[in-house]
Amino acid sequence: MTQINLGDLDIDALRRRSGEKWTRFPADVLPAWVADMDFEIAEPIRLAVESRVANSDCGYPVSVAATGLPELLTERVAQRFAWEISPNQVELFTDVVQAIYFGLLALAQEGEGVVIQTPIYPPFIEATNATRRRAVLCPLVGHSDGFEIDFDQLRTSVDRTTRILLLCNPHNPSGRCFSGTELEGLAELANANNLVIISDEIHADLVFEPHRHIPIASLSPDIAKRTVTLMSASKAFNIAGICMAFAVFGSEVLAKKFAMIPRHARGAISALSIAAVTAAWTEGQQWLDEVMIYLRGNRDFLARHARAQWPQAHHVPPQATYLGWFDFRQYELSPNPQAYFLEHAKVGLSNGALFGDPGRGFVRLNFATSRRILEQITDRMDVALAAAK
Repeated sequence: MTQINLGDLDIDALRRRSGEKWTRFPADVLPAWVADMDFEIAEPIRLAVESRVANSDCGYPVSVAATGLPELLTERVAQRFAWEISPNQVELFTDVVQAIYFGLLALAQEGEGVVIQTPIYPPFIEATNATRRRAVLCPLVGHSDGFEIDFDQLRTSVDRTTRILLLCNPHNPSGRCFSGTELEGLAELANANNLVIISDEIHADLVFEPHRHIPIASLSPDIAKRTVTLMSASKAFNIAGICMAFAVFGSEVLAKKFAMIPRHARGAISALSIAAVTAAWTEGQQWLDEVMIYLRGNRDFLARHARAQWPQAHHVPPQATYLGWFDFRQYELSPNPQAYFLEHAKVGLSNGALFGDPGRGFVRLNFATSRRILEQITDRMDVALAAAK
């Protein structure tokens, strides 16, 4: 594989990309919002997609079983997470959010409860509301050293009409990688209340050492039976626009409930997504290893900068993901920190309020870019904060 230069990104070239990240805001804004990386994709992925197109090999794809992807996922989770599953437990979806919608429709009725730990990736709340399920909001508790699960509130909030625990691990936006003890506590809650767990683990490959990702379904056969685990190569390999995700069903009962919704309602996988994900999981690990080293450097730079230049902002470096979660409430930026930095710093961040009420006054900052661009982002924010005093 050709060595990549993660620190050499051309802003003009980035602006020529047609995706959401670099087209959402005017050209004078540096975007650091949606969870796309700015890095070039791994060469094996690029070559695999180019080969398909060059050979006009974009017709109807083979069946899911014939792709070999369920086997690749099975091998990958065994190697990386010591999680033993079978290929016949694996189903393919267009993306993780689609699978969340299907899970809510298949596993709960209108008005039944869905436990959500805010602040949370916005589609969790949006999907629950759109499917007319009832959001049971149990905010994480913020401390000086990060966010923790409030088990007391969970126990008092779950009632007889609560059906689903919608888990995000690693957690977006806080960057928490939940420990085995914490996951055991959630498993105990699910068992005691007969909850199905839908676990979004899309950031599983983006965990910084010494932390490690533990699939909640790997804790025990009993927990596996009540869990649908959602995974994808999209976040770790920067191919969200390729559109492919995986659901691992811990029991045939759960799989059959999903199957009650006609398969064609979820669309089909594409020839290019098959090629890209296959290349990512068979030839892309060296790229990902290099990216994780670079991301750790960016994460640590951002934490140092925040301590030195934004002393009133609370921030704990994430244990996973390439997303920084910053509490700017003490600065009283009007009308909110996201809007303030967009107007006064020309930096496009994610508005914390979109992640639920506990996110008001926060912003999420995507640091998956070159250090040079990240420094421009922080410099602009420095100037804007100085002007706010």
